[in-house]
Amino acid sequence: MLLTELLHPGILESLAGAGHGARVLLADGHYPASTATGERARTVHLNLTPGLLDVTTVLDVLLRALPIEAAHVMVPPEGEPEPPAIAEYRSMLAPLPVDRLGRFEFYDAARSPDLALAIVTADTRTYANLLLTIGVRAEGTLTRP
Repeated sequence: MLLTELLHPGILESLAGAGHGARVLLADGHYPASTATGERARTVHLNLTPGLLDVTTVLDVLLRALPIEAAHVMVPPEGEPEPPAIAEYRSMLAPLPVDRLGRFEFYDAARSPDLALAIVTADTRTYANLLLTIGVRAEGTLTRP
């Protein structure tokens, strides 16, 4: 049995194979995962039914499992208000800055060969997509039972 809260075998396998600089996409239920992800990325579908599992819940678990060095969100067109999900991500990721990308810039970033994992959620909020870049483990943080 694992000591981590993260138990999904496909997610664990992908994260174990990813290293510093690899990216992880947390996609809402509207995201075109079949066409807007890197061709080498593993896609894990957690979208059983609308709203059952959202990006925030997945992010909460991932933040306890891996270091993050950068984060990007998809933002609506100029003039539209910022979606509430983005403020939530900023709060959870603080003090790390959360960079903004337009829809098509975000798609291009998610198609990067650096994308190791795409997790498709059932999040029904618009613009709830988040692209994380894996950082490095700080020295001395490995604990042994």
